[in-house]
Amino acid sequence: MRIGIIGLGTIGKVHKEVIDSLSEDLVAICDNNPNVLSKYSKIKGYLDYQQMIDKENLDVVHICTPHYLHTEMILYALNKNLNVLCEKPLCIKMEDIPLILEAEKNSLGKLGVCHQNRYNNVNMYLNKYLEDKSIISAHGEVIWCRRESYYAQAEWRGKVTTEGGGVLINQALHTLDLMQWFCGEPQSVDGVISRLLLSEKIEVEDTAMLYCNGKTPFSFFATNTGGSDLPTEVKLYLSNGEYIVAYPDRLFINNKLVTQENMSVVLGKCCYGNGHEKLILDFYDCIKNNKPFAIDGNEACKVIKIILQIYRKFFKKGEQL
Repeated sequence: MRIGIIGLGTIGKVHKEVIDSLSEDLVAICDNNPNVLSKYSKIKGYLDYQQMIDKENLDVVHICTPHYLHTEMILYALNKNLNVLCEKPLCIKMEDIPLILEAEKNSLGKLGVCHQNRYNNVNMYLNKYLEDKSIISAHGEVIWCRRESYYAQAEWRGKVTTEGGGVLINQALHTLDLMQWFCGEPQSVDGVISRLLLSEKIEVEDTAMLYCNGKTPFSFFATNTGGSDLPTEVKLYLSNGEYIVAYPDRLFINNKLVTQENMSVVLGKCCYGNGHEKLILDFYDCIKNNKPFAIDGNEACKVIKIILQIYRKFFKKGEQL
């Protein structure tokens, strides 16, 4: 297939590395920085993503840009009947969700979103294990470290209009998505968000606590104020008395290790895990064989709705970070 990438930052390089390892043809890249394009002189480079899509007769475009650009790029590509694989988040505004879903419905192209943690062996095993079981209590937790140097790496980070939010929509989205994947989409969401550090440097939250009420209620805590990145945790208590703790690389049931995954070799940052290659291969296979892709617009918007409900409720109360 003929592949294009929009955005060659940290995550875009991960996508390129996966594509390079496959037998597909990366024919074009787009970035707004000419110096970035010059590093890949053997691949046709564009400063304008619309020109790349219009001229290159692509089969798939990977969108690896800052959050605020996702919606416009998804809509443009889908309206051209192009298959789209977009990095998370799907979007950062509630009103963008129906626009994306309508474009997906009317397009001949497929839409996939990179929730790659679903492809970790631990999480795939656990999701299958839970099919015939009932969860009565669940909690997810993300404790990471993001200091001023992190936000200084890119101008769009730490701003509501460009990042969309903070720890929830950026760092914790994947674990929160796993929670609703295991427990089901909540009917209502409540919680609080706050900024404990960097009050003079960023606009977005660095800490959040949620309660998601539905068929299987669950709680969730996330913060970027840790002294270092700790492994994410998902804890489940089942009606049959089993207690499950899932880390990115290990799954324990009643304190017994039941499955694990080698995370010693990952693409990009360690926190990305090793699911990108599996997800991209699956997406390409769905295109070639005209099969539905599991994490389409309808599926990817579930976690976005949770996050945006919290943002909307919090600021509706007149509270300020």
